[in-house]
Amino acid sequence: MTIRAGVLALMALMGGAPVAKGQTILDIVGADGSAVAYDADRLAALPQHRIVTHTSVTDGPQSFAGPLMRDLLADAGISADSVLAIALNDYEIAIPTADFTRFDVIAAMTMNDQALTPRDKGPIWIVYPRDDHAELQDIMYDHRWVWQLRRLEAQ
Repeated sequence: MTIRAGVLALMALMGGAPVAKGQTILDIVGADGSAVAYDADRLAALPQHRIVTHTSVTDGPQSFAGPLMRDLLADAGISADSVLAIALNDYEIAIPTADFTRFDVIAAMTMNDQALTPRDKGPIWIVYPRDDHAELQDIMYDHRWVWQLRRLEAQ
């Protein structure tokens, strides 16, 4: 299954019913209050990257795919020291944007070539290349792996 097909499958699975084409799954808000809405097609149109890594909540290495967080923020015109990442369940955490330039962090939309759904940490999961950098094994970074991401706010 291609990444694009996985994203489209994700949209069909969310909420158990097809999602209307163009429905927003991620909002990115600038420090000035301006907002950019992303649907599955817009996210899939960004360059896609793959990370194979262990997580603190799954067994064994997993393969994740999606756009780099730095590309996503650049596409939205966001330049900030940090972003507040907010999940569907209202979990939120401030993440320094330096993480996104220092590491190839992705906005994962698939895991093991399967579209992420809210039941399995989707539709978007912030994923760090944990196995590539020993320092990413620190619990501080584990808290930044926001699953069910729905909003990013520049700070």
